[in-house]
Amino acid sequence: MKQETVLRVRGITKSFASTRALVDVTLDFCSGEVRGLIGENGSGKSTLSNAISGQLQPDEGTMELHGQPYSPVNNVDAKNHHVCMIVQEMGTIEGMTVAANIFLGKEDLFQNGLKILDTRRMNQEADRILKEIGVDYIQPEALVDKMAFEDRKIVEMARAMYMEPEILIVDETTTALSQRGRDILYSIIARLRDSGKTVIFISHDLDEVMDKCNSISVMRDGHYVDTLAVKDCTPSQVRQLMVGREIGEEYYRADYEHEYGEEVVLECKNIHAGILKDISLQLHKGEILGLAGLTDCGIHELGKVLFGLIPPASGTVSAYRDGAEVEIKKPITAINSKMGYVSKNRDQEALMLLSSIQDNISLPSLDMLKKGFLIFPSSEKELAKRGAEQMQIKMRGIDQCVMYLSGGNKQKVVLAKWIGNGSEVLILDCPTRGIDVGVKAAIYRLMEKLKAEGKSILMISEELPEVIGMSDRILVLKDGEIQKEFMRSSDVTESVIIEYMI
Repeated sequence: MKQETVLRVRGITKSFASTRALVDVTLDFCSGEVRGLIGENGSGKSTLSNAISGQLQPDEGTMELHGQPYSPVNNVDAKNHHVCMIVQEMGTIEGMTVAANIFLGKEDLFQNGLKILDTRRMNQEADRILKEIGVDYIQPEALVDKMAFEDRKIVEMARAMYMEPEILIVDETTTALSQRGRDILYSIIARLRDSGKTVIFISHDLDEVMDKCNSISVMRDGHYVDTLAVKDCTPSQVRQLMVGREIGEEYYRADYEHEYGEEVVLECKNIHAGILKDISLQLHKGEILGLAGLTDCGIHELGKVLFGLIPPASGTVSAYRDGAEVEIKKPITAINSKMGYVSKNRDQEALMLLSSIQDNISLPSLDMLKKGFLIFPSSEKELAKRGAEQMQIKMRGIDQCVMYLSGGNKQKVVLAKWIGNGSEVLILDCPTRGIDVGVKAAIYRLMEKLKAEGKSILMISEELPEVIGMSDRILVLKDGEIQKEFMRSSDVTESVIIEYMI
């Protein structure tokens, strides 16, 4: 199939206050192509995607779609031009059914002569679209509130496909999906590519980009750097273009020692909660304990139980500090026991998006900052400034609103608030989800530093290279039960662990 230029982007520039998110970006996108768009957090990928999809308007520059001027005033306008986007975070509306979310803004298609909505016909059409993308287990009449995050993303996929997109932008969506969800999305991408449509694919997983894309466009610090054919480049070359310097192939720990103290700092016994069945484990001082498994095996629920966010049906969770045992039943008890929790769902559960960097970092430390009944603003400011500098957060200042930070810098804020609180035990649930290669390496180095200081980390991850590369000890869960324990060793491989996961 002959490729033709579908979208031309010329001189696009966008600033937020003093931050230049896009600087004179010029590039073309072709038909029948899956174009990877990559770069470090803050490189401008999402800003460019938001401009193309009508989520925001550029300050300067022009776009052409099929040779005609294209300047969408909002995402509805973009969809009417058959340009759709599936985002990383939540894109469905609670209180509405699956069908209502799929046909949001298109309800008039299902109104009768009296302008009454024919929900039966709308549900039938939603069911047809879902089955068309290979999904037969989601009911059109179900409220999205009751659905798992992944299934809500699949609803967004169905909504995008209903619009028969000429251009589909996939912005960091796969980080929120299990293998089943990814396979559905990959099938959609292949179908669009084979029918001559255009897919713009954004992911921090370079292996995934190299596997699924025909070509890769690299961005750095708001500038367009280069476009490469996948068959003509290596991951190392792409990483160097992303960061502007050489990055070694090895991000993880270089040692194969599993050294940590005998002292137990966190323990659970005979936990039953939801899918979890009779879970017992110990975390030691100075240990990185990895929890591995498929998305729905219970690893994420276990992290919440250990922090007191989910009460177990039976069993106990105990923290040990200064020779005393404290039973963890609520998050406030965990925090007072110098525990911190980094959620997989960063924007929904770990941050106050409409608040400043300072407010987010200082929140768990307010009691610590008190002088009698008072909290002096200077103390709060100093704590936040110190945390932001330690984590090297890219920002205008600590008064900047968190929602305007890139994904990697948001994650740095989450880590800064628990480190600033003096947490001795950290539960990290998918700590590098949606994070670029540079920030990912920085988080791994931070974990090594915390371990060397005697801090303890329970790392939950669906990425086996990460679990193998960083853990002293690995527990593998399947169907809510611990299947196997591995000690750190060069003999532990992905294939060995997968045998106990599936």
